[in-house]
Amino acid sequence: MLRLHEWWIVPHLNPDGEARNRAWQRENAPAYELASYLASVVRELPGDDIEFGFPRDEVDEGARLENRAAYRWWKEADGPFAIHVSLHGMAIGAGPWFLIEPAWREHCGHLMEICSERTRALGYALHDVERQGEKGFFRIARGFCTRPDSRYMREHFLALGDAETAARFRPSSMETIRGQGGDPLTLVSEMPLFITPGVGEELGPPDPAALAWRERLEGWRRRLLEAAGTAQEIEAEAREAGLRPMPVDDQMRLQWAMIVAGLEQVEQRLRAGRAPDQ
Repeated sequence: MLRLHEWWIVPHLNPDGEARNRAWQRENAPAYELASYLASVVRELPGDDIEFGFPRDEVDEGARLENRAAYRWWKEADGPFAIHVSLHGMAIGAGPWFLIEPAWREHCGHLMEICSERTRALGYALHDVERQGEKGFFRIARGFCTRPDSRYMREHFLALGDAETAARFRPSSMETIRGQGGDPLTLVSEMPLFITPGVGEELGPPDPAALAWRERLEGWRRRLLEAAGTAQEIEAEAREAGLRPMPVDDQMRLQWAMIVAGLEQVEQRLRAGRAPDQ
């Protein structure tokens, strides 16, 4: 793969976020502990998420420094990119979830087949959710959805009457890469830190299993913060309820499977003459 393709890799775009979450991210942990996560997790508010913080143009000095640095670096590429993959995680889910560039949703059969097969081979179910286009999430099939989009994000918060949050959304990394020309395949992985069985069996919206798990997690979090339960008690209750952490190695195996399948998908379209040759 290193010989066949030119790679532009950003190993870590949010070191400040990592530092703020270090309390629960034990280095080289095979998986994460639920109680530690619930008691210590820090997540940026909507509109402050670094994924939706890329410059609107070359003179946008309001974007965060990390985003501006990546933006400037990508601009040095000699021509458009063929594929862009943003590797994400999510707190909970029935299993892995793969997000696909909307313009490619009808051309990713190979990618979907490979990601589905690899997920099943590792013993996981695919996550599933029906959000009916909210924030740009349009369901394609179980385990697959279109990626979010800053325009839909802004529209979502404007509909809620929150113009201040809506105004903070800038382009995502996916939109930034596509803004450089060509027709790149953009992908996002969403690997759950914790597997919550039953989610997606009744899509909704709302999904009753997803709502029940969120309520249960919030209850455990309150007990931890109020010292009304120990970490050991919460961990035991979570295991009894069926929640389990997803090993980090498995998350990375499936992310790599998505990257390879995405490259193969792009090559298929190149051979068919329906995509740029860069």
